[in-house]
Amino acid sequence: MAFTKKIKIHGETTANTGFGTNAANYGGRFLNKDGSPNIKKTGIAFLERYSWFHTMLTMSRWRFFFTILFFYISVNLIFTFVYYLIGVEHLAGLDMSTEKEKFMEAFFFSTQTYTTVGYGRISPTGFLMNVASSFHALIGLLSFAVATGLMYGRFSRPKAYIKFSDNALISPYKDGKALMVRLTPFKNTSLSDAEVKLTLVIVNEQNGTSSNQFFSLPLEISTINTLTLSWTLVHPITEESPLYSFTEEDFKNIKGELIIYMKAFDDLFSNTVITRSSFTFEEFVYGAKYKPMFHRDHTANTTVLELDKLSDYDNVTL
Repeated sequence: MAFTKKIKIHGETTANTGFGTNAANYGGRFLNKDGSPNIKKTGIAFLERYSWFHTMLTMSRWRFFFTILFFYISVNLIFTFVYYLIGVEHLAGLDMSTEKEKFMEAFFFSTQTYTTVGYGRISPTGFLMNVASSFHALIGLLSFAVATGLMYGRFSRPKAYIKFSDNALISPYKDGKALMVRLTPFKNTSLSDAEVKLTLVIVNEQNGTSSNQFFSLPLEISTINTLTLSWTLVHPITEESPLYSFTEEDFKNIKGELIIYMKAFDDLFSNTVITRSSFTFEEFVYGAKYKPMFHRDHTANTTVLELDKLSDYDNVTL
């Protein structure tokens, strides 16, 4: 729900966000929590709306392996029926006892042809059966080449392994308050020259028209040389901040979103990695501060980073 309360919003708006200003054209948040755009595309054919290469590279691990397995089984089932249409009697060495056994023998002959294993017990005879099995073997070679490329692409693709806290906090800061978001690398990566930009979106309703207002939020520290521990992003809420006049009730009644853009250099990949995330005002906690998430171990020689405490906070009074 857009806000109707008259509240003075400080700060200069920005227009180079890539998003439109007409709030009536938008549904829900701008970015999902994983940083992907909250957009559904229509108007062209389904298969033309997706880059299957990008989809296979970015889908979850279990979905990727399930897709590979599903394709493998489906292709071999199709060719099993092709062999049945040609006639299983053209498969020399096939066990001809029952239909079930014939089907299973034909299916496993199909998998052996697809993988070019060729154990030799069952072999095709006749022109049509040899043509079908040859074409089947070609599809198998091409499929494994594609699967190998996708597998390599998934493992070699530069990725920022960054976790963000579940909530953004409005915390006490010096003599006032500040907006804070915490992030941390969660794998054994080495990131340097990390840079973060924050963009605040506020939906403003005036004269019955809703509009998106975008503000670039300056950070106390926007770049760091090395990112090895947690990093708390701090936007001091001064008189120049668009959040200066906001109360706890305003965050509950006003529709807004904080968009985070981060890039860093990964030493292992020798490449720049990028990640995004966002927090709606519903995910803001007013009057809280993060709990410490790293400490030295009992030997005092090593620092322990407790990733499960990334989102832990204490409630405080502002």
